[in-house]
Amino acid sequence: MADSLARTLGTRDLTLLVIGNVIGSGIFLVPSAVLAQSGSSVRIAMTVWVVGGVLSLLGALSYAELGAMEQRGNGGGLYAYIRDGFGPFPAFLYGWTLFFVIGAGTIATLSVAAANYMTQFMPMSAMQKNVFAVALIVIMMVINVRGTRGSAIVQNVATAIKVLAILGMSAVLFVLGDGSAGTATARVTPVTASGVGLSIISVLWAYEGWQYVTFVSGEAKDAQRSLPRAITLGTILLIVIYLIANLAYLAALGPARVAASDRVAGEAVATVMGPAAGWLIAAAIIVSMYSAAHATVITVPRVYYAMAHDGLFFRRLTEVHRTYGTPAVAIICSCSWAIVLALSGTFEQLLTYVVFIGWIFYALGAAAVIALRIKRPLAARPFRVPLYPLTPLLFVIAGSAIVINTVIAQPRDAAIGIAVVLAGAPAYLIWRRRLRAASNT
Repeated sequence: MADSLARTLGTRDLTLLVIGNVIGSGIFLVPSAVLAQSGSSVRIAMTVWVVGGVLSLLGALSYAELGAMEQRGNGGGLYAYIRDGFGPFPAFLYGWTLFFVIGAGTIATLSVAAANYMTQFMPMSAMQKNVFAVALIVIMMVINVRGTRGSAIVQNVATAIKVLAILGMSAVLFVLGDGSAGTATARVTPVTASGVGLSIISVLWAYEGWQYVTFVSGEAKDAQRSLPRAITLGTILLIVIYLIANLAYLAALGPARVAASDRVAGEAVATVMGPAAGWLIAAAIIVSMYSAAHATVITVPRVYYAMAHDGLFFRRLTEVHRTYGTPAVAIICSCSWAIVLALSGTFEQLLTYVVFIGWIFYALGAAAVIALRIKRPLAARPFRVPLYPLTPLLFVIAGSAIVINTVIAQPRDAAIGIAVVLAGAPAYLIWRRRLRAASNT
């Protein structure tokens, strides 16, 4: 085993990783809910998509400053930002939740969903779908163990196909669609503040995932420049892609049908190309889910690698493959746990309970910009977040609003989610005790 990770990821790789991590199935489904929650007002719905994108960009700019700073340790991105800003305990809780639920649960969810969409092409029993999902996870694991450069190439190709599919679909819908996007002011239901608030939350969920690129900061070439550029450019491109897709759905279906649809992309394509074209959307969603799952397999093991280097996780996860230069043990452990969750069938409920908790940590990441400005005022900052401190503060407020809304709307699920996260506290105490014992010997 080697001692450190190789820096093989350039700005293009990181940018496509941002896009690949974010675009899963959301853009094929979420626009309907957003438009319905906006009272079927196209103007309001499109504004919400822009606002959600801008809020995400505020977070991206905040993380760009942190990514450009010289961070101690071994990468880890958001985990390292929380650790350096607020100490090891909240950082550990984030890594704990990422490993046991969010990271592995995301890989499991996307893999199982891809297997379900495969039934559009061939009949599959429940057992066969499980085999397909497990095989997909194993394939991604092998690709990632065998080299970061190779896995980045696969990710770049998958993301490019995904983006081209969305843009191609949008072009067809614009050309062939006869929906009346011009009826932008026609409203099926009254617009309410709570409805618009829910639509903003829905949009922020659709943008979620851009922060994962920070996890691979330890393998970025010229990270002080490439990471800020990639996370900012990737988020801006996502805003553009999402707006184009939304306008395309409207061009094909019109506001009323978009708001009422539960599978807006499939219905839009079927409307302009016929029902037989449904396989095109199924194929696009499968590629999209694979790209998002693969991006997660690339990124999240780097957090466990960083935690292990800090003495807060299993020591073997620090091992780097001698030939391939990857955190092989961390990748294998991450994917193995994802397989367990996929086969158990419990991952969706677990994700429902704790995924909102992620926003506590995302907000802490942005707050770390302010904390580190105070703690390390003289630290080199090749990139400084514009409009400081307003930029990170607005993102912190947005993240806090999501958490508060979830606690109020779903108190039982929120309580279970918080309990799952806090279950990591005893584990933290155990690892801290081991770390102190090792330092005293």
